[in-house]
Amino acid sequence: MIARRPKTDEREVIESGELDLAEGLVGDNWQLRGSRHSADGSANINTQITIMNSRTIELVAQTEERWSLAGDQLYIDLDLSDDNVPPGTRLAIGSAVIEVSAEPHTGCRKFSSRFGVDATKFVNSPEGKRLHLRGINARIVQGGIIRVGDVVKKINGTL
Repeated sequence: MIARRPKTDEREVIESGELDLAEGLVGDNWQLRGSRHSADGSANINTQITIMNSRTIELVAQTEERWSLAGDQLYIDLDLSDDNVPPGTRLAIGSAVIEVSAEPHTGCRKFSSRFGVDATKFVNSPEGKRLHLRGINARIVQGGIIRVGDVVKKINGTL
């Protein structure tokens, strides 16, 4: 699933999207939201794209219609643990390439209100954090078009 966030608390599930080096997922509000963690409040390039494992969100959300409520842009069937995709790993999706960042991605107040305290405890547990059940952050290193159903491939080296 690909979901963009045009405004706070809004979601658009789309069949294809463009990943742009500067803008992120075109039509998403990542850049406009900024980051409380940056000195000037600007968007954090290392959280440009958020990814959650589709099997985890399937368990937590119960129905596919609720997946996008998690707030991530990409939901993929891939082991997101550090053992499989540590920070620095590059993933090819469609004609785009993203790089996994070290920025933590944890269940927050919104996640808890949408899916419950138990779901948040599950993804934030020591094992949940090791497996990155809440997901991972990434930045775009090569812009391109992505589509639902694209195979996600780990790639080596630089572009």
